[in-house]
This record gives sequence, C-alpha cells and structure tokens, in this order.
Amino acid sequence: MKLIINGDARDFPAAPIPFTLAALVEILAMKADRVAVELNRDIVPRDRWSETHLNDGDRLEVVHFVGGGCFTPQS
Repeated sequence: MKLIINGDARDFPAAPIPFTLAALVEILAMKADRVAVELNRDIVPRDRWSETHLNDGDRLEVVHFVGGGCFTPQS
C-alpha cells in the first residue's frame, strides 16, 4: 500500500489487512498520546484510529507534540 505522509510517498508492502490508522502509528513507532493525524484533510480523533481504515493513495499529515524549550525573559 502506498500512502502520502507529510508530503512524502511511503510504501507499506506488508501492511496488515485491514490497515488502520492505529496500526500505522504503531508501525511508525510513534507515541499515540503525542501525535495528531489528519487523513485526507480531516482530523481523526484518537479514539477512532482503530476503526479508521487506510486506503492506497490516502494523504496523511502527522504532527508530533513536543514539550520543552527555554523561557528567556525580555528586558
């Protein structure tokens, strides 16, 4: 199966059937509680990932939430 993830074409020849969004997040070794996913321009709520089937050619945008940083007060 070919998916477009963040603008890059990726092949998943050994994708499980059905290939769900939850399975993709696991295959990509992402922490589910730190990721938001848009599938074909629609945000998919995390509680629906296991029932959201992916199809050849789907376009996904995956955003990682990152904490941290440094606060520098302005003078």
